[in-house]
Amino acid sequence: MERILLGGLEVSAQGLGCMGMSEFYGPGDWDESIATIHRAIDLGVTLLDTADIYGSGHNEVLVGRALHDRRDRVQLATKFGIDRTGGDSARTVRGDAGYVRRSAESSLLRLGIDVIDLYYVHRPPMNVEVEETIGAMAELVREGKVRRLGVSEFSAEQLRRAHAVHPISAVQSEYSLWSRTEVEALAPTMAELGIGLVAYSPLGRGFLTGTVETGQLAAGDFRSSNPRFAGDAGQANRAIADAVRAVADRLGATAAQVALAWVYAQAERLGVTVVPIPGTKRVKWLEQNAAALDVRLDAQALADLEPLGAQVVGERYGSVPTPPPAE
Repeated sequence: MERILLGGLEVSAQGLGCMGMSEFYGPGDWDESIATIHRAIDLGVTLLDTADIYGSGHNEVLVGRALHDRRDRVQLATKFGIDRTGGDSARTVRGDAGYVRRSAESSLLRLGIDVIDLYYVHRPPMNVEVEETIGAMAELVREGKVRRLGVSEFSAEQLRRAHAVHPISAVQSEYSLWSRTEVEALAPTMAELGIGLVAYSPLGRGFLTGTVETGQLAAGDFRSSNPRFAGDAGQANRAIADAVRAVADRLGATAAQVALAWVYAQAERLGVTVVPIPGTKRVKWLEQNAAALDVRLDAQALADLEPLGAQVVGERYGSVPTPPPAE
């Protein structure tokens, strides 16, 4: 698989989001998840993405076990900051220096590694200024516990403040055919500062693949209450998935591959390096996603896909719990 520079960090052109292996998308299977991670590495995927919130630490343990004999073949990214100790209806985002250090040390222990390749703050901190959080993360870099820093879902102003404290290599944000606004507003700042984009949920949490039956989601799948999946909005948004599938049928690809190919096609327009991290817990879908790197969208396909972003019904997230999960 092609490798590219993400804010100075060399990674595969496509990563793997591991969140769903532990939580938020229904039940997972430990052995199948391990097999999926191993297959990803065999295919040349080197950027693996996890976070301490996923399964309340379960996901970091799972990923760490999968990598125990493959650590030198990957760039491992994890995140901290979302504190759910008060319950999911009362989540908060912490960034105080002591919390940053404790979070990093706990992640290193669960992952079974000595250094985190890319360490993100999961959302802008709610209890301290950005400068305190990034300063504490920078101290971890100086100590050799972290190699590169990232932020997730930051505004342009917050990103500038963070980058002034310590260079930021990557912004992780939701970006897909049906979630464009936040990244497109941030892209000029990222391009100016030389920061890459890690695009989570590039398949619209599976909706753009046309394989998600909103009325048949498993227990514990948060999409069942997501505004874009539920009720009349879910039905209305089917037209978007159908349009993606129509393009895929014409090109001889799958809808997932077309959705990913669209994300890749935006890099030049945005002016930043774009690395999508589609999440999956099954080898079948992993292999399909990886093959998207061979799909090229012609002018007609791009013209057909461009209007879909304006047709979305429903917000990205509901009001509870906040902040929401992120791949």
